[in-house]
Amino acid sequence: MAQTKNDSEILPEDFSDPSADNALIEPKQDRLGYAPFAQHLADSICQMNFPEGFVIAIYGSSGFGKSTLLNFLTYYLEQKPESEQPIIVPFNPWLFSGGEDITRRFIGQLQSVLSQFKTVSKGFLGRITNLAKAVSEIPIPYAQASKAIVKLFDDKEKETSDLKEEVEDTLEKQHPRIVVTIDDIDRLSAEEISQLFYLIKSIPNFTNVVYLLVFDQEVVIKTLTDKQPLPGDTYLNQIVQASFELPLPDKTSLRKLLFEKLNGILTDAPKPLLNQNRWGNVYLQGIDHFITNPRDITRLTNLLTVTYPAVKSEVNPVDFIALESLRAFRPTIYDIIRKNPKFFAGNVEAEGSLIPTLDEIKDFHYSWLAPFEDEDKEPIKRLLLHLFPKLEGVWYNTYPPAQDESIWGKQLRICSLDIFPNYFRLVLTQDEFSDAEIKTIFALAKDAKAFGKNLVELAHQKRSDGTTQIRAFLERLEDYPEQEIPTDCIPSIVKALFDVGDQLLPPEDEPHGMFDFGNDIRIERLLSQLLHRIDEQARFETLKEAISNGNALSIIVREVAALGQEQGKYGPEEFIPAEEWLQSVEHLKELEGIALKRLRDAAQQNSLLQSPKLSENLHYWQSWAGQEEVKQWVEKIIEDDEGLVNFLENLLPKDFSEEGSNETPRTGYKLDLNWLEPYLEPSAIVERMRSLGETSELTEDRKNAIAQFIQEYEMHQQGQGSD
Repeated sequence: MAQTKNDSEILPEDFSDPSADNALIEPKQDRLGYAPFAQHLADSICQMNFPEGFVIAIYGSSGFGKSTLLNFLTYYLEQKPESEQPIIVPFNPWLFSGGEDITRRFIGQLQSVLSQFKTVSKGFLGRITNLAKAVSEIPIPYAQASKAIVKLFDDKEKETSDLKEEVEDTLEKQHPRIVVTIDDIDRLSAEEISQLFYLIKSIPNFTNVVYLLVFDQEVVIKTLTDKQPLPGDTYLNQIVQASFELPLPDKTSLRKLLFEKLNGILTDAPKPLLNQNRWGNVYLQGIDHFITNPRDITRLTNLLTVTYPAVKSEVNPVDFIALESLRAFRPTIYDIIRKNPKFFAGNVEAEGSLIPTLDEIKDFHYSWLAPFEDEDKEPIKRLLLHLFPKLEGVWYNTYPPAQDESIWGKQLRICSLDIFPNYFRLVLTQDEFSDAEIKTIFALAKDAKAFGKNLVELAHQKRSDGTTQIRAFLERLEDYPEQEIPTDCIPSIVKALFDVGDQLLPPEDEPHGMFDFGNDIRIERLLSQLLHRIDEQARFETLKEAISNGNALSIIVREVAALGQEQGKYGPEEFIPAEEWLQSVEHLKELEGIALKRLRDAAQQNSLLQSPKLSENLHYWQSWAGQEEVKQWVEKIIEDDEGLVNFLENLLPKDFSEEGSNETPRTGYKLDLNWLEPYLEPSAIVERMRSLGETSELTEDRKNAIAQFIQEYEMHQQGQGSD
């Protein structure tokens, strides 16, 4: 008789250890209602009559508790009276997958288990030993052996099939029922699954032997269909005599199991922060939607086991569980929240140039939510409403009081902009833009102001490589499908770029080395792609309005210059047919006039000096108005030392290079004296520069600019100027 477990020695499962795939052992640990089914099945296995071997299958998807059910069944079989108790042979082929031949391992397991029971005669065990010997001589891989199991194996030249009959006779006379349990079949490779089923079908289908198989039916059928001439389900029906679907746990059971595991993980959560009423709303109206099976519970609790201890004193436990649920089950939403704090956290009435308005917030949220399935939308909305009160204004036009902001901070709520970053401490930075994120940005494209504001926000977000998110966004648009940007949004996008484009040129995104290029070129390429989608007259009207009213002087100048380059005005870089020009000759001339006026206005208002790409702006000003006009402006600017230093620092493009063994980034300046010669004579200012370089009040950047000028000047005098 198999040794039974003493209930008094059994400890309840430790739910503080929610490791994946930890199957339950004892029925008293049952949280999913599997124990009654396992008990009834155990009764049937012990009492049923069948002429030959019998195969029972229990089907269930991965993570639904198949191994737990198998353990419960084994428990009930071991509790049977001695006269009814079967011999249980557990076999998990996955443990030997890829290492040893499954057939030989199975026969070895059968031999090992049966040898422990006194009810099995020595003669029968001897015959099992001979069967093992015969099987061991079949060539590997077993499934490809030409004669399967029919092989001579001893001096009497008996065939394996004859030995099988002898074993069957012995089993029938002694009547020990054998129950072979086989788990994890769906984890095997296609070859191994085929081999295992051939084994069950062809070798030890002995009388009084019951096979109990548990696996994911869909996975196995697909695998068999790929490997067998027969359809997978047809082949499976030839092997399995009786099958059952794994009972699905109800919501009450799943909730109880999840809550017990959460108690173990968040055992030391600050009690004042865990409001039961709020937890009930957050869970039942949001998180509960995602918990549909035991694997979901394991997935969430494993994640919390890792992430919560690191931030437990800095976050609200209710909010943190909700957010980690989104990370586990809807990671796209999790990333949208992480990358757009001002569209979720804080209060609608907050002010600031980068704080979105209510209309912008509405457009943003309606856009990213639209692609989700209808059955998902309401639970997601309810969950987010409990996390971010600001969203009440999006979906219900109601607003929390402004003073709630301080309360949220004290409660460590994620809706507090100050607390928000604490929830994302354990996040590997993902710099790449997903399609969903790009769509949410373009949701604001019909409103030039809102769209531009979002772009400026990206320019303030640093990436792991030191550049900004606006660079990544602009590069991602190179391959973005045209149809995803509606044609009627093009004018507002162009308007936004001409308005905030200069703010999208941070020094972090300046070219690194000879082969890189800056955001000004990326914007130019984007504008070209967009404008080519509308007719020439619409292009002209769009550009005229944007150039006349935009604040991005450097982008304005660069785009008008690019239009002239198409027509060969600044040298024949490459031939472009006239029919591909973005603007006609007449329209270009008018746009150049507007751009020139913008340059003159900026010079008069003393804002030109602070514009990025100053050297380009001066170059094209000179091209459109003549050298003398620009030279007069420069002479006026450098009359005093402050103006001279400002001019030099802003004129010199920054050079971001890496030096040293650890490739430490270094910011310097590039200088070609030829840039200065149209506007001033370097020799006329070199002494002033030497004197200024000794002034301790200068910033480090200004000192670097002066030092670079002096170095280049001296090299030029010695005939070693820049190439």
